[in-house]
Amino acid sequence: MLTVNLLVIAGCIAMAVLTTDTDGNPDGVCISLAVILTIAALFNFKGIMQLEPNEAMVIMFFGKYKGTFTDTGYYWVNPFLTKKRLSMRARNLDSEPIKVNDKAGNPIMIGLMLVWKLKDTYKAMFEIDAQTVAQTGGNTSIGAAAVAGVMKAFENFVKIQSDAALRQVAGLYAYDDNGNETEALTLREGGDEINQQLEDKLNERLSMAGIEIVEARINYLAYAPEIAAVMLRRQQAEAIISAREKIVEGAVSMVKMALDKLSDEQVVELDDDKKAAMVSNLMVVLCADEPAQPVMNTGTLNH
Repeated sequence: MLTVNLLVIAGCIAMAVLTTDTDGNPDGVCISLAVILTIAALFNFKGIMQLEPNEAMVIMFFGKYKGTFTDTGYYWVNPFLTKKRLSMRARNLDSEPIKVNDKAGNPIMIGLMLVWKLKDTYKAMFEIDAQTVAQTGGNTSIGAAAVAGVMKAFENFVKIQSDAALRQVAGLYAYDDNGNETEALTLREGGDEINQQLEDKLNERLSMAGIEIVEARINYLAYAPEIAAVMLRRQQAEAIISAREKIVEGAVSMVKMALDKLSDEQVVELDDDKKAAMVSNLMVVLCADEPAQPVMNTGTLNH
């Protein structure tokens, strides 16, 4: 069709030149016909479109949806059709951390990263408010700037819905178990299960706009600054207590083993007082933060 239009325009120019008489006066009928054909050829240029891989062209005829082109190539369609180009390529969204309250009511900072793309062009164009998708009329809507504007509007829509979904998921779970074993799943340890729930919530919210979530995951998680110091001290205290429990458990096991070994091999006979003193000394040595300082007893066992 492009070749035909160019030939028509060239023929109109040739007609205007060749129909001029010897006095240089053009033929009025031929000139009028040439002008009409030139205008028609130029108008036909509006029907030419080209699609690249992972692009789609939504076609409307006086406001009525007629279909969507997705095949790559070079096409000519009715110039009276309105064409709107959409990108079907995957896009990233790296959301800034937002402050929310977890299940326990603690303020936390949480952020997400997701990969999304358009899946249903009809929903994308007609299920969202026209102002939201920056809808424009006529052939100007297929230009690169128009495509960027429409996709930017979709990005804003995805960002708002992702923040809402993130707040919803964060409110269902505690940041961590806080020593409470009944918390089977937490934001800090949930991992893939939390990410899957976030992806499901996003798909529920964005399916109305024909948008598909390829991947979604939490990429930032921390206590809010106003309670971070307090929570850090609590975590440090829990770590110290847990470590002490392990130390005491090991020390008791070693003391018992020592007493049993001495008794089984009859190395020495110890009464209850001697055993108590030995247990006390061993527990001090094994549980102390600093290395024990040995003291030599130069007297008898009883002094």
